[in-house]
Amino acid sequence: MTEITSNLERKLARGEFVLTAEVCPPKGTDCSDFLKWSRTLAGVIDAINVTDNQGANMRISPLAASLILHREGVEPLFQITCRDRNRLALQSDLLGAAALGIRNVLALTGDHISFGDHREGKAVFDLDSVQLLESMKVLESGFDLSGKKLAGTPSFFVGAAAAPEAEPFELTLFKLRKKAAAGAKFFQTQAVFRPEKMARFADAVAPSGVKIIAGVLLLKSAGMARYINKNIPGLTVPDEIVAELEQAANPAETGVEIACRLANALKPYSDGIHIMAMGREEVIPEIAQALK
Repeated sequence: MTEITSNLERKLARGEFVLTAEVCPPKGTDCSDFLKWSRTLAGVIDAINVTDNQGANMRISPLAASLILHREGVEPLFQITCRDRNRLALQSDLLGAAALGIRNVLALTGDHISFGDHREGKAVFDLDSVQLLESMKVLESGFDLSGKKLAGTPSFFVGAAAAPEAEPFELTLFKLRKKAAAGAKFFQTQAVFRPEKMARFADAVAPSGVKIIAGVLLLKSAGMARYINKNIPGLTVPDEIVAELEQAANPAETGVEIACRLANALKPYSDGIHIMAMGREEVIPEIAQALK
């Protein structure tokens, strides 16, 4: 039987430069805005990341949202985290995704529940992201994690997260190698603000053959940049970018200019760009156009 491949997988295999972007699923059942932006971006972006209770804030199921996109002919990149599920639920959702024709999967540990809007909840973390990647390999071999044979074997195009600017880099590299060995075919990175660190990251990842989709975060204001520096581990917006936003007559517009500049600076070291527009999906085409 011919193996099903995704458009994202085919383009990366051919060495084509790809674009992905996040469109956050709704906090409720009304998916009209989610669908509107996803349809609008379908001709610009190769795959839409469907986040999984991002920042530990409750939203509609990413599996359901991914299916909605899939049925609309929009290619989803289904994010699945270990925070909210034990190994039974993780395997069930992965098999469900495969049965529904959803092939792209981004395996994540997940933000801790203490950061989100249900802090009284209990985090699971039965597995971590490396173990989740290994679990997908087991499922693809035709068995579940208890060694029971599956009736039908899934096939995934699996990615993992990476943080090129995290220090010490040696520890980051150790984890990246484990993810590559566990089956990650691409790394989709956190926001990168220093292209020289992306160059270091690309050199370190090159021997593994894992593709790199570099993250570009759209900053809205100097206040947002300072919040990131204070509250988001592994991310630091450089002082010169904070100052540029601080002095801007129109910080939102300047944020788009910065995103375009960074995307072009990161392009030589990556196989694609991942745009995190933070609710400003209307500017994603502008950033995409700047890369051409």
